Amino acid sequence: MKCLQCKLGEPDASGRRKPVPIEGSEFGSDCDTVIIATGLKANQVLTSATPELKTDKYGDVIVNKETMETSIEGVYAGGDIVGGEGTVIEAMGWRRKRQGQ
Repeated sequence: MKCLQCKLGEPDASGRRKPVPIEGSEFGSDCDTVIIATGLKANQVLTSATPELKTDKYGDVIVNKETMETSIEGVYAGGDIVGGEGTVIEAMGWRRKRQGQ
């Protein structure tokens, strides 16, 4: 997976600050599959098609809170699919937690 770090740019006319790529900040992470998702809750197709992926009563994926690893060895999760609605900043923090930073 190829990643790029960003910073917040100057506010636009509405006051929102857009992400701006940081030049030279590209980095990679070895993985077999990445599932990118948007929305406010776990995708039921994913969780029902993967019965070994344990979920809680709300349908959120259960993870080891220290490593963010799911019930499937080598599979990690973060963001809304883990704790329900949250912010992008929280999801990014979960990735840092997974990396041990």
